[in-house]
Amino acid sequence: MEWIRLKARLLEAGSVRLSGEPANRYISRSAAGPSAGSPGSLFFSIGSRRVRVDLDDSGSIEVVHRGEGEADLVVDGERIPGRLEPAALHCPRQAYITVSGACIFKCRYCSVPGLPGRRKTIDEIVDMVEGVADRIDVISITSGVARSIEEEEAYVLDVVKALRPFSLPIGVSIYPVPETPARLHALGVAEVKFNIETATSALFSSMCPGLSWERVWEALRKSVPLFGRGRVYSNVIIGLGETDEDLERVIGDLARVGVIPVLRPLTPAGSLSDRTRPSADRLLHIYSIHERILKEAGLDPARALTMCSACTGCDLVPGRDA
Repeated sequence: MEWIRLKARLLEAGSVRLSGEPANRYISRSAAGPSAGSPGSLFFSIGSRRVRVDLDDSGSIEVVHRGEGEADLVVDGERIPGRLEPAALHCPRQAYITVSGACIFKCRYCSVPGLPGRRKTIDEIVDMVEGVADRIDVISITSGVARSIEEEEAYVLDVVKALRPFSLPIGVSIYPVPETPARLHALGVAEVKFNIETATSALFSSMCPGLSWERVWEALRKSVPLFGRGRVYSNVIIGLGETDEDLERVIGDLARVGVIPVLRPLTPAGSLSDRTRPSADRLLHIYSIHERILKEAGLDPARALTMCSACTGCDLVPGRDA
Protein backbone atom coordinates (compact mmCIF):
# COMPACT_ATOMS: atom_id res chain seq x y z
CA MET A 1 0.00 0.00 0.00
CA GLU A 2 1.31 3.44 -0.92
CA TRP A 3 2.63 5.20 2.20
CA ILE A 4 0.40 8.28 2.00
CA ARG A 5 -2.73 6.12 1.73
CA LEU A 6 -1.55 3.78 4.47
CA LYS A 7 -0.94 6.69 6.82
CA ALA A 8 -4.31 8.26 6.04
CA ARG A 9 -5.94 4.91 6.79
CA LEU A 10 -4.14 4.71 10.14
CA LEU A 11 -5.02 8.31 11.04
CA GLU A 12 -8.65 7.53 10.21
CA ALA A 13 -8.57 4.51 12.55
CA GLY A 14 -6.57 6.33 15.22
CA SER A 15 -5.60 3.19 17.10
CA VAL A 16 -4.18 -0.31 16.79
CA ARG A 17 -4.03 -3.39 18.96
CA LEU A 18 -0.55 -4.56 19.87
CA SER A 19 0.51 -8.20 19.97
CA GLY A 20 3.68 -10.26 19.86
CA GLU A 21 6.81 -9.69 21.90
CA PRO A 22 6.84 -7.22 24.85
CA ALA A 23 7.09 -3.64 23.54
CA ASN A 24 7.08 -1.47 26.67
CA ARG A 25 10.14 0.53 25.60
CA TYR A 26 8.28 1.63 22.46
CA ILE A 27 5.11 2.84 24.20
CA SER A 28 4.78 6.54 25.12
CA ARG A 29 2.06 8.43 26.98
CA SER A 30 0.78 11.99 26.54
CA ALA A 31 0.33 14.57 29.28
CA ALA A 32 -1.38 17.11 27.03
CA GLY A 33 -3.90 17.32 24.22
CA PRO A 34 -6.72 14.96 23.28
CA SER A 35 -4.63 11.81 23.91
CA ALA A 36 -3.79 12.75 27.50
CA GLY A 37 -4.77 9.98 29.87
CA SER A 38 -4.94 7.30 27.15
CA PRO A 39 -3.34 3.84 27.52
CA GLY A 40 -0.43 4.99 25.40
CA SER A 41 0.72 5.16 21.79
CA LEU A 42 3.50 3.92 19.57
CA PHE A 43 5.33 5.04 16.46
CA PHE A 44 5.35 2.70 13.46
CA SER A 45 7.86 3.60 10.77
CA ILE A 46 8.87 2.50 7.30
CA GLY A 47 12.21 4.00 6.34
CA SER A 48 12.16 7.72 7.22
CA ARG A 49 8.35 7.92 7.39
CA ARG A 50 6.39 7.42 10.60
CA VAL A 51 2.91 7.45 12.06
CA ARG A 52 1.76 7.60 15.67
CA VAL A 53 -1.24 5.50 16.72
CA ASP A 54 -2.94 5.01 20.07
CA LEU A 55 -3.21 1.58 21.62
CA ASP A 56 -6.62 -0.06 21.89
CA ASP A 57 -7.17 -3.76 22.53
CA SER A 58 -10.34 -3.60 20.41
CA GLY A 59 -8.66 -1.97 17.41
CA SER A 60 -9.33 -3.49 13.99
CA ILE A 61 -5.72 -2.88 12.87
CA GLU A 62 -2.93 -4.91 14.47
CA VAL A 63 0.75 -4.29 15.07
CA VAL A 64 2.69 -7.51 15.67
CA HIS A 65 5.99 -6.89 17.43
CA ARG A 66 8.51 -9.53 16.34
CA GLY A 67 11.18 -8.30 18.77
CA GLU A 68 13.96 -5.69 18.85
CA GLY A 69 11.60 -3.15 17.28
CA GLU A 70 10.90 -5.20 14.16
CA ALA A 71 7.14 -5.23 13.58
CA ASP A 72 4.43 -6.00 11.07
CA LEU A 73 1.35 -3.87 10.51
CA VAL A 74 -1.70 -5.93 9.62
CA VAL A 75 -4.33 -3.73 7.97
CA ASP A 76 -7.19 -4.53 5.59
CA GLY A 77 -5.80 -8.01 4.90
CA GLU A 78 -2.31 -6.75 4.09
CA ARG A 79 0.82 -7.43 6.20
CA ILE A 80 3.34 -4.59 6.01
CA PRO A 81 6.81 -4.86 7.59
CA GLY A 82 8.29 -1.92 9.46
CA ARG A 83 9.75 -0.87 12.78
CA LEU A 84 8.63 0.49 16.12
CA GLU A 85 10.51 3.67 17.00
CA PRO A 86 11.26 4.43 20.65
CA ALA A 87 10.18 7.88 21.75
CA ALA A 88 12.83 9.88 23.58
CA LEU A 89 10.27 12.08 25.35
CA HIS A 90 6.83 11.91 23.68
CA CYS A 91 8.26 11.40 20.18
CA PRO A 92 11.40 10.11 18.43
CA ARG A 93 14.56 12.24 18.48
CA GLN A 94 12.91 15.01 20.51
CA ALA A 95 12.50 15.95 24.14
CA TYR A 96 8.91 17.14 23.69
CA ILE A 97 7.82 18.19 27.16
CA THR A 98 4.51 19.41 28.56
CA VAL A 99 5.33 21.96 31.26
CA SER A 100 1.88 22.20 32.87
CA GLY A 101 -0.34 19.16 32.49
CA ALA A 102 -3.36 21.08 33.76
CA CYS A 103 -5.41 23.85 32.19
CA ILE A 104 -7.92 26.40 33.46
CA PHE A 105 -9.56 26.54 30.02
CA LYS A 106 -11.99 23.94 28.75
CA CYS A 107 -11.51 23.50 25.02
CA ARG A 108 -14.17 21.02 24.00
CA TYR A 109 -11.84 18.65 22.11
CA CYS A 110 -9.29 18.35 24.94
CA SER A 111 -9.07 15.86 27.83
CA VAL A 112 -6.63 17.85 29.97
CA PRO A 113 -9.15 19.92 32.01
CA GLY A 114 -10.62 16.69 33.41
CA LEU A 115 -7.26 15.21 34.42
CA PRO A 116 -5.31 15.73 37.67
CA GLY A 117 -2.33 17.24 35.87
CA ARG A 118 0.47 19.15 37.54
CA ARG A 119 3.23 21.55 36.62
CA LYS A 120 6.76 20.19 36.29
CA THR A 121 9.51 22.01 38.15
CA ILE A 122 12.32 23.56 36.14
CA ASP A 123 14.86 21.21 37.74
CA GLU A 124 12.64 18.26 36.81
CA ILE A 125 12.47 19.40 33.18
CA VAL A 126 16.25 19.86 33.01
CA ASP A 127 16.72 16.37 34.48
CA MET A 128 14.31 14.94 31.89
CA VAL A 129 16.31 16.44 29.03
CA GLU A 130 19.61 15.29 30.54
CA GLY A 131 18.19 11.77 30.74
CA VAL A 132 17.64 11.59 26.97
CA ALA A 133 20.40 13.91 25.78
CA ASP A 134 22.09 11.12 23.82
CA ARG A 135 18.85 10.35 21.92
CA ILE A 136 17.59 13.78 20.88
CA ASP A 137 18.34 16.43 18.30
CA VAL A 138 15.97 19.14 19.56
CA ILE A 139 13.86 20.27 22.51
CA SER A 140 10.17 21.12 22.14
CA ILE A 141 8.07 22.74 24.84
CA THR A 142 4.31 22.99 25.18
CA SER A 143 2.03 23.70 28.13
CA GLY A 144 -1.47 24.02 29.44
CA VAL A 145 -2.44 27.11 31.41
CA ALA A 146 -2.18 26.25 35.10
CA ARG A 147 -3.09 29.63 36.64
CA SER A 148 -3.21 32.40 34.03
CA ILE A 149 -1.98 32.96 30.50
CA GLU A 150 0.50 35.61 31.66
CA GLU A 151 1.85 33.52 34.54
CA GLU A 152 2.25 30.47 32.29
CA GLU A 153 4.18 32.44 29.71
CA ALA A 154 6.56 33.77 32.40
CA TYR A 155 7.15 30.25 33.72
CA VAL A 156 7.81 28.83 30.23
CA LEU A 157 10.31 31.63 29.58
CA ASP A 158 12.19 30.52 32.71
CA VAL A 159 12.08 26.94 31.45
CA VAL A 160 13.60 28.02 28.12
CA LYS A 161 16.36 29.92 29.92
CA ALA A 162 17.22 26.79 31.89
CA LEU A 163 17.37 24.69 28.72
CA ARG A 164 19.61 26.97 26.69
CA PRO A 165 22.86 25.35 27.98
CA PHE A 166 21.98 22.17 26.06
CA SER A 167 22.72 24.13 22.85
CA LEU A 168 19.93 22.40 20.93
CA PRO A 169 17.22 24.01 18.78
CA ILE A 170 14.19 24.79 20.95
CA GLY A 171 10.61 25.01 19.72
CA VAL A 172 7.81 26.43 21.87
CA SER A 173 4.04 26.13 21.60
CA ILE A 174 1.99 27.98 24.22
CA TYR A 175 -1.03 30.26 24.29
CA PRO A 176 0.49 33.72 23.66
CA VAL A 177 0.21 37.17 25.13
CA PRO A 178 1.06 40.10 22.80
CA GLU A 179 4.79 40.12 23.58
CA THR A 180 5.30 36.35 23.60
CA PRO A 181 6.91 36.14 20.12
CA ALA A 182 9.47 38.85 20.91
CA ARG A 183 10.30 37.36 24.31
CA LEU A 184 10.82 33.87 22.90
CA HIS A 185 12.89 35.22 20.03
CA ALA A 186 15.11 37.15 22.46
CA LEU A 187 15.86 33.85 24.23
CA GLY A 188 17.05 32.22 21.02
CA VAL A 189 14.03 29.97 20.42
CA ALA A 190 14.26 28.48 16.92
CA GLU A 191 10.58 27.94 16.08
CA VAL A 192 7.16 28.72 17.54
CA LYS A 193 3.70 27.25 17.17
CA PHE A 194 0.63 29.25 18.20
CA ASN A 195 -2.54 27.31 17.51
CA ILE A 196 -5.65 28.82 15.95
CA GLU A 197 -7.07 25.27 16.29
CA THR A 198 -10.16 25.80 14.12
CA ALA A 199 -10.80 26.76 10.51
CA THR A 200 -13.12 29.65 11.44
CA SER A 201 -13.43 32.18 14.23
CA ALA A 202 -17.01 31.07 14.92
CA LEU A 203 -15.83 27.50 15.51
CA PHE A 204 -13.05 28.77 17.77
CA SER A 205 -15.56 30.65 19.92
CA SER A 206 -17.59 27.47 20.25
CA MET A 207 -14.68 25.11 20.87
CA CYS A 208 -12.41 27.28 23.04
CA PRO A 209 -14.56 29.49 25.28
CA GLY A 210 -12.60 32.23 27.00
CA LEU A 211 -9.77 32.28 24.48
CA SER A 212 -9.21 34.62 21.54
CA TRP A 213 -8.72 33.47 17.93
CA GLU A 214 -7.57 36.95 16.94
CA ARG A 215 -4.95 37.05 19.71
CA VAL A 216 -3.41 33.89 18.30
CA TRP A 217 -3.48 35.36 14.79
CA GLU A 218 -1.77 38.51 16.12
CA ALA A 219 1.00 36.38 17.63
CA LEU A 220 1.46 34.48 14.36
CA ARG A 221 1.72 37.69 12.34
CA LYS A 222 4.28 39.11 14.77
CA SER A 223 6.30 35.89 14.76
CA VAL A 224 7.07 35.59 11.06
CA PRO A 225 9.36 38.68 10.81
CA LEU A 226 11.20 37.46 13.93
CA PHE A 227 11.63 33.71 13.28
CA GLY A 228 11.31 33.70 9.50
CA ARG A 229 8.87 32.27 6.98
CA GLY A 230 8.47 28.55 7.56
CA ARG A 231 9.64 28.69 11.19
CA VAL A 232 6.19 29.53 12.53
CA TYR A 233 3.39 26.95 12.78
CA SER A 234 -0.24 26.69 13.78
CA ASN A 235 -2.42 23.66 14.48
CA VAL A 236 -5.76 23.46 12.68
CA ILE A 237 -7.97 20.53 13.69
CA ILE A 238 -9.83 18.65 10.96
CA GLY A 239 -13.24 17.35 12.01
CA LEU A 240 -14.78 20.05 14.21
CA GLY A 241 -17.62 20.84 11.81
CA GLU A 242 -15.77 22.93 9.25
CA THR A 243 -16.15 22.48 5.50
CA ASP A 244 -13.32 21.66 3.10
CA GLU A 245 -13.74 25.19 1.75
CA ASP A 246 -13.18 26.56 5.26
CA LEU A 247 -9.97 24.56 5.53
CA GLU A 248 -8.72 25.65 2.12
CA ARG A 249 -9.36 29.27 3.07
CA VAL A 250 -7.54 29.12 6.41
CA ILE A 251 -4.60 27.15 4.96
CA GLY A 252 -4.25 29.90 2.37
CA ASP A 253 -4.56 32.67 4.95
CA LEU A 254 -1.83 31.14 7.12
CA ALA A 255 0.51 30.41 4.21
CA ARG A 256 0.20 33.93 2.84
CA VAL A 257 1.68 35.38 6.03
CA GLY A 258 4.45 32.76 6.13
CA VAL A 259 2.93 30.34 8.66
CA ILE A 260 2.91 26.58 8.05
CA PRO A 261 -0.46 25.03 9.01
CA VAL A 262 -0.28 21.75 10.93
CA LEU A 263 -3.47 19.90 10.01
CA ARG A 264 -4.40 17.63 12.89
CA PRO A 265 -7.14 15.00 12.52
CA LEU A 266 -9.60 15.20 15.38
CA THR A 267 -9.05 12.73 18.21
CA PRO A 268 -12.51 12.41 19.78
CA ALA A 269 -12.04 13.45 23.41
CA GLY A 270 -13.41 15.79 26.03
CA SER A 271 -16.98 16.80 25.25
CA LEU A 272 -16.41 15.67 21.64
CA SER A 273 -15.79 12.05 22.59
CA ASP A 274 -18.87 11.02 20.59
CA ARG A 275 -17.50 12.50 17.34
CA THR A 276 -15.90 10.40 14.62
CA ARG A 277 -12.41 10.85 13.26
CA PRO A 278 -12.13 12.32 9.74
CA SER A 279 -12.09 9.73 6.96
CA ALA A 280 -8.95 8.74 5.07
CA ASP A 281 -10.49 10.09 1.86
CA ARG A 282 -11.08 13.48 3.42
CA LEU A 283 -7.58 13.59 4.89
CA LEU A 284 -6.09 12.81 1.48
CA HIS A 285 -8.23 15.46 -0.21
CA ILE A 286 -7.17 18.11 2.31
CA TYR A 287 -3.56 16.95 2.02
CA SER A 288 -3.61 17.68 -1.72
CA ILE A 289 -4.91 21.21 -1.02
CA HIS A 290 -2.36 21.70 1.75
CA GLU A 291 0.51 20.52 -0.46
CA ARG A 292 -0.49 22.81 -3.34
CA ILE A 293 -0.90 25.93 -1.20
CA LEU A 294 2.40 25.43 0.64
CA LYS A 295 4.24 24.93 -2.65
CA GLU A 296 2.72 28.10 -4.09
CA ALA A 297 3.79 30.01 -0.96
CA GLY A 298 7.32 28.59 -0.97
CA LEU A 299 6.88 26.92 2.43
CA ASP A 300 8.42 23.52 3.12
CA PRO A 301 7.58 21.54 6.28
CA ALA A 302 10.50 19.21 5.46
CA ARG A 303 12.77 21.97 6.82
CA ALA A 304 11.10 21.89 10.24
CA LEU A 305 13.51 21.52 13.14
CA THR A 306 11.17 20.98 16.08
CA MET A 307 7.68 20.04 17.26
CA CYS A 308 4.97 18.42 15.14
CA SER A 309 6.20 19.09 11.61
CA ALA A 310 9.59 17.59 12.49
CA CYS A 311 7.99 14.52 14.09
CA THR A 312 5.18 13.97 11.52
CA GLY A 313 3.60 11.19 13.59
CA CYS A 314 0.11 12.63 14.00
CA ASP A 315 -0.46 14.38 10.68
CA LEU A 316 -0.04 14.11 6.94
CA VAL A 317 2.88 16.46 6.28
CA PRO A 318 3.65 17.74 2.76
CA GLY A 319 7.31 17.35 1.91
CA ARG A 320 7.77 14.54 4.41
CA ASP A 321 4.98 12.08 3.70
CA ALA A 322 4.92 12.39 -0.10
